[in-house]
Amino acid sequence: MSDTRPRVLLTQRQTTPVMQRIEQSFNIPAVPDQQMTTRELLDAARAFQPQAIMTATGLPLRGSDVLLLPDSVKVVATVSVGTDHLDIPALHARGIVVTNTPDVLTECNADMAMLLMLAAARRASEYGALMRGGWGRSLAMDELLGTRISGKRLGIVGMGRIGRAVARRARGFDMKVMYSNRRRLPADQEAGATFFSTVTDMLPHCDILSLHLPASPETDGMINADLLSRLPRGAIFINAARGALVDEDALIDALRSGQLAAAGLDVYRNEPNPDPRFLELPNVFLTPHVGSATVETRTDMGMMAVDNVEAVLAGRDALTPVQA
Repeated sequence: MSDTRPRVLLTQRQTTPVMQRIEQSFNIPAVPDQQMTTRELLDAARAFQPQAIMTATGLPLRGSDVLLLPDSVKVVATVSVGTDHLDIPALHARGIVVTNTPDVLTECNADMAMLLMLAAARRASEYGALMRGGWGRSLAMDELLGTRISGKRLGIVGMGRIGRAVARRARGFDMKVMYSNRRRLPADQEAGATFFSTVTDMLPHCDILSLHLPASPETDGMINADLLSRLPRGAIFINAARGALVDEDALIDALRSGQLAAAGLDVYRNEPNPDPRFLELPNVFLTPHVGSATVETRTDMGMMAVDNVEAVLAGRDALTPVQA
């Protein structure tokens, strides 16, 4: 007896609750443990003729790739907020609905930004290396000293949902919050933060700079040598947003020269193979793009993607459609 359930192609496994729901509701082929490549996705789509594809960041679908998708595909649901890996106009031109998973990962991403902030300021990478080497001696009173973040001046670039969540956490550390955004927030959302109309104007006042805006052609490489030079010497740089926002050559130079005391990075230009020079820098705390990587958040993201797939395949409007 043939399986008449809607056909959905998953480019990688989801959390157990999400997989259980998918396996009950849809006809799916074998799911790889690691994310497919673009070529593997296209080959699987041609063979399986799915009505929906569930994907995620790190798997690009550009214009030429989109043209190779079978006509069966009605919706591409990315299990992410970011959509810079997808060619939205090309997908829309094929009549394919695109959805993402906003809101549900705000709190975890803000937590990750604070983890990066604390780890960079308190030299967590160096402490970890010392412990893994056996420790073996007492540290001098002036040795391996970090910087406290309490009371420091935090500059946030991009005051959307995640930026505001970081600001709330920063206030718990008595930090002075500043932000640069396309437009000034209403007073209730601003919550006492100081607005700067340009990043350039804000930078000289920042002890710590944290990025929270999406990647786009306009923001590509926006954090460059000139902007980094405008920070006070010894500032700390945090990026839990997108690697494409940063000129990594300039960032590495600033870390080597002491213009930046430290950095905490969760995202990189070349994922999952970041610039190996970062690994050589003791003053950088690195994580592998895991801002949303908790059981709760990844499950919520997967469930939202499934909700979107079900809605579109049932002829209803998507819950969280992505516009071009």
